Amino acid sequence: MAERAALGGAGPEAATPEGPQATELSREEKLQLRKEKKQQKKKKRSEKGPLAETPELGPPSEAGQLQVAAHLASPPALADGPNNGEKPAGGKSKAELRAERRAKQEAERAQKQAKKAELSQAATTAKPRLTPTEPPSVVKRLPEHVQMDDPAAQRKLAKKLERQQVPLRQDYGTKVNLFSHLHQYSRKKPLTQQMSIPSTVIHPAVVRLGLQYSQGIINGSNARCIALLEVFKQLIRDYSTPTSEELSRDLVAKLKPHISFLNQCRPLSASMGNAIKFLKKEIACLPDTLREEEAKEKLQDTIDKYLREKILLAAEAISRSAFEKINDNDVILVYGCSSLVNRTLCDAHAKKGRAFRVIVVDSRPRLEGRETLRRLVRKGIHCTYVMINAISYVLPEVSKVLLGAHALLANGSVMSRVGTSQIALVSKAYNVPVLVCCETYKFCERVQTDSFVSNELDDPDDLIVLRKGQAQLGGWAENKSLRLLNLVYDVTPPDLVDLVITDLGMIPCTSVPVVLRVKNVDQ
Repeated sequence: MAERAALGGAGPEAATPEGPQATELSREEKLQLRKEKKQQKKKKRSEKGPLAETPELGPPSEAGQLQVAAHLASPPALADGPNNGEKPAGGKSKAELRAERRAKQEAERAQKQAKKAELSQAATTAKPRLTPTEPPSVVKRLPEHVQMDDPAAQRKLAKKLERQQVPLRQDYGTKVNLFSHLHQYSRKKPLTQQMSIPSTVIHPAVVRLGLQYSQGIINGSNARCIALLEVFKQLIRDYSTPTSEELSRDLVAKLKPHISFLNQCRPLSASMGNAIKFLKKEIACLPDTLREEEAKEKLQDTIDKYLREKILLAAEAISRSAFEKINDNDVILVYGCSSLVNRTLCDAHAKKGRAFRVIVVDSRPRLEGRETLRRLVRKGIHCTYVMINAISYVLPEVSKVLLGAHALLANGSVMSRVGTSQIALVSKAYNVPVLVCCETYKFCERVQTDSFVSNELDDPDDLIVLRKGQAQLGGWAENKSLRLLNLVYDVTPPDLVDLVITDLGMIPCTSVPVVLRVKNVDQ
């Protein structure tokens, strides 16, 4: 025992090199450690209830000294550490905090879903949802001449014409399925034999103009628009306002059956549609204080001004602008018969003295290039006449291509005589610039990227060619597997057109929407 006491007394002095001071420091640290442990036990008891007290620590030993050294090396809060599953001094463990956050997030999600469900229920009560089998209602805003294959649209058109006392013209022959939505008429019989025309409703001048349209006597956008406005001037001169009626309302109502009749004879061109919109707007804007004769004179003066500014002066401005693009010894290729292109070439040769050569390209069945050839040769211009299937042979010597247009669409596409897009395509392959001459009154807000949706079908019998008194396709209508397609227009994409010469100047095709916007602001 004495040896043990001697060993126990000498233990701390042997463990520490500094003797009694080191043992006193170790006791103070032990006392501090005991106080901290007691405080932690009190907190645990207050949270979990009474726990069994731990026995008092014995006298210091080497193991105790090691524990004190470990306590000094690490913070007191981590001495017991949450590694043993106990909570930190703050109160809640990390797992409990995570669980609380998760519960809050789930509660917020549940509230959002409840709000969404309430909104959807309110929407369904306000507007009933369509069943999957019930198709959604779509408002069709298609013109009448492209709904021939829709029975409902045809019944609606028949009722409208019946109210206006305008006869419905019947289609002719079988059509290609891709173009079954378009009208197709025949020129074999005169229009007066195909439909009865009421003389009390339709003005005789309008009947004569409709016959000229249907027989192809008046062709070309400018010629058709000029003839239409001249007839409208005559109709306004012969008009008299009924009693208890206003001129601005009754005259528009009187024009509607005439427009429907002309549309039955031949679908209206884009230039004619713009001229009709302009005339209706001018009639609607007439002041009520004007007398009937003054209002009629004002309308006729307005029509004359439209013809002078939009067609005649516009052609002169385009001719002056196009002259800058024509040089001496140029070889210019033209297609079909465009009154604007013919005037431009004649003015450049006669008034400006330019020396150039023209290659006139033509195609069946209309062969309109022959009229162009006559007009240019009459002015002394050297010309060459070829068919459209020979353009690849003549394009290597061509310096530029000059084309006319039926209409310029809002997306920059050019609508013109069928075959124009092929000429522009081959010219692009040969790096020959393509210039299009077009007045701004032909600019149309319609958007079209192909020639199928909106077009015009001509008489299919025009494709039958007599050779030695015999027609190879004479009985085509009786052959169920044979269809003849005689398209009037095609659409040229803007990528194939280098420049558009208008009465406002030279612009690219992409500037068409800007011109339309400016025109709408001016009007």
